[in-house]
Amino acid sequence: MTVPSLRVIRIACAITFVASIAGLIISSIAGNNAGWVISIGLVAAIAAVVLIVASLVASQLRLPEFSEARAEEVERFVARLVEDGADESTVRELVRASVHLGRGL
Repeated sequence: MTVPSLRVIRIACAITFVASIAGLIISSIAGNNAGWVISIGLVAAIAAVVLIVASLVASQLRLPEFSEARAEEVERFVARLVEDGADESTVRELVRASVHLGRGL
């Protein structure tokens, strides 16, 4: 799903929300018919679900995959640095900072 189509869905949902509020007010004034109120409320709820699902599907954020082999390679590299005399807590802090940098945090 492209960004412009997501924008169209968001606009359609916003219009549906505004129309639902107006419909609830009009149906309340016109006699408080429970059938109309429930129908309009369900339409608004469906629009909310559509908006949530469309936003989740179109999300560009993807969780990085965990690579066991890469983790073992990093652990061997840390062990080698510690054997060469580096402080283990400093090396592990460097690894944590690198992970945060890679994730954009």
